[in-house]
Amino acid sequence: MPAPDDNLTQQTITDTKMTFEELGLSAPILEAVKDCGYENPTPIQEQAIPYIMQGKDVIGASQTGTGKSAAFALPLLNSITHTGQPQVLVLEPTRELADQLAESFRTYARHTDIKVGLLYGGVGYGAQTEELKKGVDVVVATPGRLIDHFYRGNMKFKAVKTLVLDEVDRMTDMGFLPIVRKIVNLCPWEGRQTLFFSATMPQILQGFAKWCLTDPVEIAIARREVASTISHAFYPVGLDQRDELLLALIKATDFQNLMIFTRTRKEADTVGNMLANAGWKDEVTVMHSDIAQKDRMAALKGFKEDKFRILVATDVAARGIDINGVTHVINYRVPENPEDYVHRIGRTGRAESTGDAFTLLTADEVDFAKSVEIFINRKIARRKLDGFNYAYTALLEDGPVRPVRKPRPAAPKRRRR
Repeated sequence: MPAPDDNLTQQTITDTKMTFEELGLSAPILEAVKDCGYENPTPIQEQAIPYIMQGKDVIGASQTGTGKSAAFALPLLNSITHTGQPQVLVLEPTRELADQLAESFRTYARHTDIKVGLLYGGVGYGAQTEELKKGVDVVVATPGRLIDHFYRGNMKFKAVKTLVLDEVDRMTDMGFLPIVRKIVNLCPWEGRQTLFFSATMPQILQGFAKWCLTDPVEIAIARREVASTISHAFYPVGLDQRDELLLALIKATDFQNLMIFTRTRKEADTVGNMLANAGWKDEVTVMHSDIAQKDRMAALKGFKEDKFRILVATDVAARGIDINGVTHVINYRVPENPEDYVHRIGRTGRAESTGDAFTLLTADEVDFAKSVEIFINRKIARRKLDGFNYAYTALLEDGPVRPVRKPRPAAPKRRRR
């Protein structure tokens, strides 16, 4: 059975003695949790599950590795029975997150007759339409495809009891907020429970949350620190040697599997081609939003099943995608948003395992590096790769960089007259 939600396994962040039985979950849900081999909830699950089971609105600042998905999936499945109408609606910003969460819901519902539907773009409407016609109780969807099904008459909102808005800041970044507002209005307002999760809460989202939630319980589940099981460092390098150092780092690293994050889709393709030409052709795969959905899912599946040892991806794979056993992460560039640094390197060092994360640092990214250090409230070590023939860059200086001043030429002597 595939791991339903790696977030559930984050025992490294809890020393709680509470069990899932003490949270009041039903026997079928507890049996599914037991099938996965877990006994103790994470602190987030321990805090959130009772409130969600009481039907309260919840707002949480959540980041990867906190156990958030199980924190809302378990109590919501506990509160519904099979009717064939959508009672729980969960919005996710990306297809990969939607697919993963639907798999988690199905795993946790395996001992019930609850049906889970999955709606996302990039594929045909036929199978999704048939799934809705047969009757589903939980719908996990991306905003655009959900609205498409509404206009086609396939998706009905009148029976929705709970609306979950997940990764809201990322949906806002992707331009989905107007569509999400429309979806909120399509759901029943009276008696609706709304759960709102976002890694960051800019002012625009504070107003949005106030509009769509009623007397919410706020749960602090943000995590700025990097897991203690992760060893991470910056590798300063001159801009012209970034690719050369990346290849040298990979060759010098004894990795089981490796994720390389780039800022752009073009960079992901370039790095993937470079690695293929450098001898990893059969071991590397690339994933970003310009790749066809079926190929993206195949890349992710191949990486999870060790068909590929190296996955080059944009941030579409950083947030929430659960892949067990990633031993190493490399940032091709320093992320522009410090939150993304925590998300990216959090792909390794999970479930009490150790991991290494390297970030290539060039002079034009020093301010981004400082922002990361401020965000996690710690200095990140600078390292050099032994045996690498570095070209000079001021970033390699051990002390503060000082301007090089050339001596002034001596003034010509004047002749006496």
